[in-house]
Amino acid sequence: KLSPEYLSNTCTSFRKRVKDSKDQKTYFLKIHAPWDVLATYADVLKIKVPFKASDIPHGQDVPLEWLSHPFRLPEHIMRPVPDYFTYPFDKGKTDFFLINDKDTFFPPSTRNRIVFYILARCPYYKEGRNDREKTGIKRLLSNGTYTAAFPLHDCRYWKRARNAECESERYNLYKHWARFLCFYKEQPLNLIRKYYGEKIGIYFAWLGFYTEMLFFAAVMGLICFTYGALSYDDNISSKEICNDSIGGTILMCPLCDKKCPFWKLNSTCLSSWQSHLFDNEGTVFFAIFMGIWVTLFLEFWKRRQARLEYEWDLVDFEEEQQQLQIRPEFEIRCTNRRLNKITQEMEPYLPITSKCARFCLSGATVLFWVCLIVACIIGVIAYRLAVYAAFASIIKDPMRKIQVVGRFITPQLATSVTASCINFVIIMILNFFYEKVAVWITDMEIPKTHLEYENRLTMKMFLFQFVNYYSSCFYLAFFKGKFVGYPGEYSYMFGGLSKLRNEECDPGGCLIELSTQLVIVMAGKQLWGNIQEALLPGRKGRHHPENHYSRWEQDNVLLNFSQLGLFYEYLEMVIQFGFITLFVASFPLAPLLALFNNILEIRVDAWKFTTQFRRPVASKARNIGAWQEILNAVAILSVVTNAFIMAFTSDMIPRMVYLYAYSEKSNMRGYVNNSLSVYNISQIPEAHMPEEHDSWMDNSTTCRYRDYRYPPGHEREYKHTMQFWHILAAKMAFIIIMEHVVFVVKFFVAWMIPDVPSDVKARIKRERYLTQEYLHNYEVERLKLQLSASFITEPPSEMTSPTDKHEILSECL
Repeated sequence: KLSPEYLSNTCTSFRKRVKDSKDQKTYFLKIHAPWDVLATYADVLKIKVPFKASDIPHGQDVPLEWLSHPFRLPEHIMRPVPDYFTYPFDKGKTDFFLINDKDTFFPPSTRNRIVFYILARCPYYKEGRNDREKTGIKRLLSNGTYTAAFPLHDCRYWKRARNAECESERYNLYKHWARFLCFYKEQPLNLIRKYYGEKIGIYFAWLGFYTEMLFFAAVMGLICFTYGALSYDDNISSKEICNDSIGGTILMCPLCDKKCPFWKLNSTCLSSWQSHLFDNEGTVFFAIFMGIWVTLFLEFWKRRQARLEYEWDLVDFEEEQQQLQIRPEFEIRCTNRRLNKITQEMEPYLPITSKCARFCLSGATVLFWVCLIVACIIGVIAYRLAVYAAFASIIKDPMRKIQVVGRFITPQLATSVTASCINFVIIMILNFFYEKVAVWITDMEIPKTHLEYENRLTMKMFLFQFVNYYSSCFYLAFFKGKFVGYPGEYSYMFGGLSKLRNEECDPGGCLIELSTQLVIVMAGKQLWGNIQEALLPGRKGRHHPENHYSRWEQDNVLLNFSQLGLFYEYLEMVIQFGFITLFVASFPLAPLLALFNNILEIRVDAWKFTTQFRRPVASKARNIGAWQEILNAVAILSVVTNAFIMAFTSDMIPRMVYLYAYSEKSNMRGYVNNSLSVYNISQIPEAHMPEEHDSWMDNSTTCRYRDYRYPPGHEREYKHTMQFWHILAAKMAFIIIMEHVVFVVKFFVAWMIPDVPSDVKARIKRERYLTQEYLHNYEVERLKLQLSASFITEPPSEMTSPTDKHEILSECL
């Protein structure tokens, strides 16, 4: 651990150059770290540097490699630097490393990381004073002493650097990566890593791999949707609903009190056809496929990540670099000191009482906001119940002149669409406030390391976003239409305290409403996010030539890339991942929408990084952090949710039970009539009867409703029939079978696919072996030189003869 005095001396040893701007108001201080400072801190931070060119080949030629040629980038872009064997830098062994030029030995990303590390810990208080919180560039930025601190881009993005010897990596990134016309090209991950650092490189590697895997899910989802469209004419149930002699003669009971009239079943003809597009036999296989796909995605990503860890020298990095580096904010705010048992040095710590108090306040704040989200969802549900009656009275009233619209828009659809839009607006508003609250409570907890800070913020934000985005979908999938009751004994929201009757599903099934909700929230979120990114405030750097405005002035007007910039990018993608896995059984086209969005997202993010943001301080990361565990949890939960959606939200199980157990001719004819129960209209309480209904009821004495109950006059009148219990047993059996099948396949696939490829394991072992061998040879040669020098400088002695020295050297060898 370095003393504050050493840090202060180091800061003053920087080469500084002060320049004023064209407006004569803003002054720029350029800080450059000389070789001695870079070497010292490279030793402190254990930065790996090359000591020998690698002799391990990249891999064998791939068959039919010419097919991928249109998607490939030039080799000098994909591999901007040669491969080397690396070893943590040691200032005392500079001749062991391949140092051809000290000015270019450390790449720019390493140089700016070292400089920022020093600036973040450099004190600016006078000796003997107690204001020791005056430490670091972050505090100087917060109190307005400096307005910005950032590394410079290496050139303008639209043209190369003037000096041909200087690298133009920003220009290369813009030309081969950040333009949308390059959407079909592979990403230059090594160049991204070299210019922006490993942390940003890992993000784009993960996003690219996720998009590649989405292609297979999108193709399968499109096949499932196509099957539903092609089997349109084989949908006997929809034909019966639309048939005037069947659906046109079935009078349905009112769906709400007073305002909702009796209605004919054939009025839901269009919604039943729409439901068949997503609720068909292919949906079951697609749900099972997605359960296996998500496992393959996570397992193959682990392998890809392990390969990147090796190629980018990130093996064993996390423990050495991140967990042992204390945040400057922690050092400043924690005045108590105690002995570290590992380093045997005094370090700051947070007392257990203060830590518990801060965690309790943090937990209470998170719980309050989660409850606020639930309250908003309940409010939206109340809106659905209250507004449904209004839509029903307008759309279904035969006396009104809107029958053309009424044929295409059912009251359920109108209510679902408007409620989904309102819910989306509420989600966006709550997101705006909770982002600030989450950062505040995480700062209040004072995490010790940067890794701990990001992990805590990640868990808080994802918990909130999970409840915020998915709660309405969970309501539609697992609660709506499940606790309705039957005519005369309806269930009400908040019991008897309100007159809001619980919602029934659309006659076409609840799955079509879940699909509507999913499309509006998922597509709306993606569209809103892309609009926000595409409409970033215009930057004026390109319009001002360099001979009038210096490079640092052009960089200064760019947007600042905050420490949590990648956090929000990950969060956006993980929320999307939840949509395409948790509820994909209700909308097979969700992966296709996600694929199109991600193809655009990669290039929009690349464009932002290259043209709109200042160059961020490079930082290392060996993986995607806490997001990996979140993805694993979502993957497991998705198997359960899709099994329940297929069992309880879809009509697949009732149709299968009817086909194999109750159908007389082993087909679906008569299913519609079988799935509707009968109720005596005269038994409907007056408070539930619709207004003005006598004129068009066709003197019917009974109405129908979706359920499996005994008809009036039966000894078990309005009780559940045996078919209801058979269907319930089939649903539970389906859930158990599907979950076990998918989980067995998941665990088998995970067991079959090792997390680290065998060739990567072999390369790591070979590199470690060669490193030890070269290090041993280096030490031996160094010892030889020392002994040879002692032969020349030391006078002959009777006590130590040349023969003795040769024996000593032999023992050392």
